[in-house]
Amino acid sequence: MNRVFCFCLVHAASAFAGDLQLTLPPVVYATPDVEMSIYHDNIVLTETPQGYRFEFTCDIGKNEAQRWTATPRDSDVGDHPIAITVKDASGKVLEQGRTTLHVSPRKAGDGKTLRFLIIGDSLTHATVYPNEIANLLSRPGNPKWTMLGTHKPASALPTVGHEGYGGWKWVDFLTKYTAPTPGATAGPLARKATSPFIFPSADGKTGVFDLNRYFKEHCDNQPPDIVTFLLGINDCFGADPNNPDAKINEVLDNADKLLAEFHKAAPKAVFAVGLTTPPNSRQEGFTANYKDKYPRWGWKRIQHRLVQRMLGRLSNREKDGIFIVPTELNLDPVDGYPNNNGVHPNATGYAQIGASFYSWMKSKF
Repeated sequence: MNRVFCFCLVHAASAFAGDLQLTLPPVVYATPDVEMSIYHDNIVLTETPQGYRFEFTCDIGKNEAQRWTATPRDSDVGDHPIAITVKDASGKVLEQGRTTLHVSPRKAGDGKTLRFLIIGDSLTHATVYPNEIANLLSRPGNPKWTMLGTHKPASALPTVGHEGYGGWKWVDFLTKYTAPTPGATAGPLARKATSPFIFPSADGKTGVFDLNRYFKEHCDNQPPDIVTFLLGINDCFGADPNNPDAKINEVLDNADKLLAEFHKAAPKAVFAVGLTTPPNSRQEGFTANYKDKYPRWGWKRIQHRLVQRMLGRLSNREKDGIFIVPTELNLDPVDGYPNNNGVHPNATGYAQIGASFYSWMKSKF
């Protein structure tokens, strides 16, 4: 793989300023004939995004009632600056920011090989977005690819596997271990209690984190080219919405530890960290799941702050092989969710996550 491509991560001076806390990643990735959007609700901190005017200036795409969206053509390959202005109902400018839409060639990676591993929580366990990545990579003009991973739920396509488990956090992949019960059968049920990267010690009483052994036993003795991560919901869901930074600091410390372990074991690999996805726009989704214990506005405040802190902690980390994928932008907070779930998308929303990861992958060739 060609890994020389990178962006200098530059934020607009006002990106984290103001009551709305307009928050933008430096780059949004796209490819021809794959829709890519920036939903208004996902870039600001407000309970009433409909009360503001969002203006986008870009030489491609269009701004709609709830989003800016583009489905690039082959002639759009390259970089397209996007300027965003948020105004109140009277037209007063409240905040401004910039990002860049990078459109990769349709045939980026054609004739090359790609081996990648997907890591995550219940959003990954659902396997819908890994399936979508597989579908997109199966289009003409893509590399010959292999998706690694020991977890293959019944919903997985034949070529799809991953390491995604419901309820898991960054730290679980580093430390989660349960000594095997004599006579117990290994497999998916056992895996829920032990990280795929942890193996029993000689006496079986403790676990040993060993990525090299994982690569040897489950990846044909060679590390992946790309590892993607989509985590953070379980880590931070119970944080104090009024003061989430203490919990977020702990979570990002664990993220750094896991990323460092992967970088040490696979120094030539590229690591794609998806920005934690936004909530369902409907309170009823949270009521259905959590009654009144975890309201939508509480999680929205935590998630928005988590994205800001991820951008601050993980930007400019290309020397460590770390890149940011704006999975929080291209997820419809209305039609991308069912009515009765606060954080788990429907098929439309999951496909949008898959498109974000796929378009980022194309930029690596």
